[in-house]
Amino acid sequence: MFLELVNLLTQFDSGFNVLQYLTLRAILAMLTALFLSLALGHLFISKLQALQIGQVIRKDGPQSHFSKSGTPTMGGILILFTFIVSVLAWGNWHNHYLWIVVTTALLFGGIGFVDDYLKIKKKSADGLSAKQKYLAQTLGAIIIILWLINNPQHVISTNLLLPFFKDFVVPLGMFGLAFFSYFVIVGSSNAVNLTDGLDGLAIMPVVLILGALAIFSYIAGNYNFAQYLNMPFIPLAGEMFVVCAALIGSGLGFLWFNTYPADVFMGDVGSLALGAILAVIAIIIRQEILLFIMSGIFVAETLSVVIQVFWYKRTKMRVFLIAPLHHHFEKKGLSEPKIIIRFWIVTLILVLIALASIKIR
Repeated sequence: MFLELVNLLTQFDSGFNVLQYLTLRAILAMLTALFLSLALGHLFISKLQALQIGQVIRKDGPQSHFSKSGTPTMGGILILFTFIVSVLAWGNWHNHYLWIVVTTALLFGGIGFVDDYLKIKKKSADGLSAKQKYLAQTLGAIIIILWLINNPQHVISTNLLLPFFKDFVVPLGMFGLAFFSYFVIVGSSNAVNLTDGLDGLAIMPVVLILGALAIFSYIAGNYNFAQYLNMPFIPLAGEMFVVCAALIGSGLGFLWFNTYPADVFMGDVGSLALGAILAVIAIIIRQEILLFIMSGIFVAETLSVVIQVFWYKRTKMRVFLIAPLHHHFEKKGLSEPKIIIRFWIVTLILVLIALASIKIR
């Protein structure tokens, strides 16, 4: 929207062209989302409290969480609202990738909204059944993948990039890419959802990963940088730099209210959408493997649940005191803030390792 105004202003003064630069638009998008979140946060939380939209705590969870029952949830609405407003304000409306990410946010945010709504309505920790949720995520992923494959602006590469290796790729083919992308989107969406169990635990790793994806997006969208760093040039992918920046601003604004002890939880409406957005951006810039590396905390949380369920069904014994992994550490006696900060540090280390791949190849 803003770019249309800039194009009009440049007819009178060419100096307004500076407002079209990706870096400036990214900074403004981040600040817009951040300040909008801070401005609306208290009002939004008050509205949730008035509507009695409170968190329902699982009965088999740590006892320390019982006191959190009733804390306003569905804070992901605030994240998605400020993100979309900022992206539409500073993004390039003619870029199909921008609309693919916005649609991803709406589709998976909608799935999470229904799940959260059912939990509140039933006053239970059970919302959508696992089959219902996976079916909805599958349909959402198929829509996004078909759009990516049939993007009229740029034919997406079907090669899977392997970081730290120069000129070494795995050809997937169009069907292979679609199949692989499905697991990346659905897996990432559920992984962030499983991690969102402590105050601020999920949102900060998401922000850190977005920071790295923003850098990779900027390089991928710039022919000279991509050539110099021996990375694939992906036309129009540079707009993901603005998209990542906007979501970073929304995430930091939400963290202001979600930090321990949290005034609001993001709920499935936020976690399912954030995980899917990370995946779609990674697919656009062809950095799915690096997303897997940076998302080590999310992967570990998911594996802890898979291992726990698999082993318990076979032996009736538990590998972890409780799953996901962060609850296991709580049962071991670690305080919630300590777990949160350590998970953040681990994510930062993994993000730095991923960034090192820019030169190590």
